[in-house]
Amino acid sequence: MENLPSCPACKSEYTYELDGKFVCPECAFEWEAEEAEAEEGLVVKDSNGAILSNGDSVTIIKNLPVKGAAHPIKAGTKVKNIRLVEGDHNIDCKIDGFGSMALKSEFVKKA
Repeated sequence: MENLPSCPACKSEYTYELDGKFVCPECAFEWEAEEAEAEEGLVVKDSNGAILSNGDSVTIIKNLPVKGAAHPIKAGTKVKNIRLVEGDHNIDCKIDGFGSMALKSEFVKKA
């Protein structure tokens, strides 16, 4: 029997491979085979459920107010070369005009 990864959504061990993707029969979650390798460490997902990794580019999906700043980070702002960290704000990055920031992954989508 093959050693297939457990489901990242529900942690079920009864996964199977179908057309280059892994599928969980219990929760119907599907993910790419390449994504399974990235799940050994920290797993961070964007607002659409795509798995993020260090060095990815993301787009802000809503205006985000910043304490002490005169204006918010606008929706549609692209952020390059992100770094994933543990915690509530699990993305560290640099945004032009704002400097170093910590973002929540629920407010970004993979570019």
